[in-house]
Amino acid sequence: MTVYANEMKRSLKALIIWSLAIGAMIMICIAMFPDLKNETEKMGSMFANMGSFTDAFGMDKLDFGQLMGFYGIECGNVLGIGGGMFAALAGISALANEEKEHTAEFLLTHPVSRASVMIQKLTAALTQVAVLNMFTVCASLATAAAVGESFDKKQFVLIHAAFLVMQAELCCIAFGISAFIKRGSLGIGLGLALAMYFMNLLCNMSSDAEFLKYVTPYAYAEPSDIISENAVDGALMAVGCCLAAAGAVTAFIKYGKKDISA
Repeated sequence: MTVYANEMKRSLKALIIWSLAIGAMIMICIAMFPDLKNETEKMGSMFANMGSFTDAFGMDKLDFGQLMGFYGIECGNVLGIGGGMFAALAGISALANEEKEHTAEFLLTHPVSRASVMIQKLTAALTQVAVLNMFTVCASLATAAAVGESFDKKQFVLIHAAFLVMQAELCCIAFGISAFIKRGSLGIGLGLALAMYFMNLLCNMSSDAEFLKYVTPYAYAEPSDIISENAVDGALMAVGCCLAAAGAVTAFIKYGKKDISA
C-alpha cells in the first residue's frame, strides 16, 4: 500500500484546504438560519415565483422555514458544487500527474503492477472524497446543535449519501479521463464538475432536456427532490454507479496499455 500512502500524503494539503473551505461555508449558512427563519415565509413566496430560476433549483418544493429546506438549497449547493469539483480534481490528477511530474517512469520500474498502482490511486482518491464528506457531516451537525436546531435524520442521511455517491461517480469518471491525458489538466476536472452541474439545472428547467438526468450525477443528488420525496431516485443512482464503474474500467484498460512518456 505504499502508493496509496504516498498519494494520501501528497494530497493531504489540498484535502485539508477544501474540507475547511467547504465546511466553513456550510457552518456559516447554518449559523445564519436562526436569524433568517422569521423571514423565510416571504423568501419562500418570492423564490417560488421566479420562473426558470425556481425550477432550476427546486425552490418551490422546499419549506424555507424548516432547517432541512434551508439546508437543502444553501448548503446543498455549496457541497454539491464544491464537493463535486474536489472529487473531479482528485480523479483527474490521479494518473495524469505522474506523467506531468515525470515520476511515472520511476514508479513503474518498481516491482508493482500497473493494475496495483491504479487500484491504490483510485482508492486514495475515493478516500479523500469520503473524508471530505465526513468532515462536512460533522461540521453540519455540530453547527446545528450549537444554534439549537436539528435535522430530519432520514432526509439528512439520504442527502449526504446521495452526495457521496455523486462525488464518487465524478471521481471515477475523471479517473477514466485521466488515463488519456499525458500532462494533466485541472481545467478538465473543474470543467467536468461544472458541466454536470449545469446539465442538471438545464434538465430541471426544460422537459426537452430531461434525458440529461441520466447523464449527470447531480440529478439523483438534488436536495429538493430528496426532501420532497423523502427518498433518493434509486434508478438514477444505479445508472450513476454504472457510469462510475465504466470510468474506472476504462482507466484500467487504457492505462494498462499506455506508453508512458518521459
